[in-house]
Amino acid sequence: MKLASSCRAALVAIVALAGLSTSAFADGGTVVLTIYKAGWIIGGSGGSGVLNFRGRSYALSTGGLDYGLVFGGSKTVLRGRVSNINRPSDVAGVYGAAGAGLAIGRGARAIVLSNQKGAVLELSGTQTGLMANADLSGLAITMR
Repeated sequence: MKLASSCRAALVAIVALAGLSTSAFADGGTVVLTIYKAGWIIGGSGGSGVLNFRGRSYALSTGGLDYGLVFGGSKTVLRGRVSNINRPSDVAGVYGAAGAGLAIGRGARAIVLSNQKGAVLELSGTQTGLMANADLSGLAITMR
């Protein structure tokens, strides 16, 4: 009976350590994205970017849809950090957000997003153009 309890405790400890090991080795990198956005009620966006991860650069493509109060067009350049990734492809995925903003000429922009793989983007930068929005938006990032 005592041996069974010891084996069970050891098994629970091994499973717990195995679960921690995947998040314990998660890493991060830097991201630069340039996104062009235009719309009237329904909007769309597209662009490109670069992920720098473990000393290498990876090309990214972006695209997305916005629905709500969307009016105008803009160019946004965002720079920041991506965390909680194990490989470059973890950045790829769909990121969703609800937001509001106004840019007339040049304005600041900051956003924190996460995808289904657990990658977290913390980005800030500038938005140039004429854009008013209060919408739900989705941003898809793919590896090129």
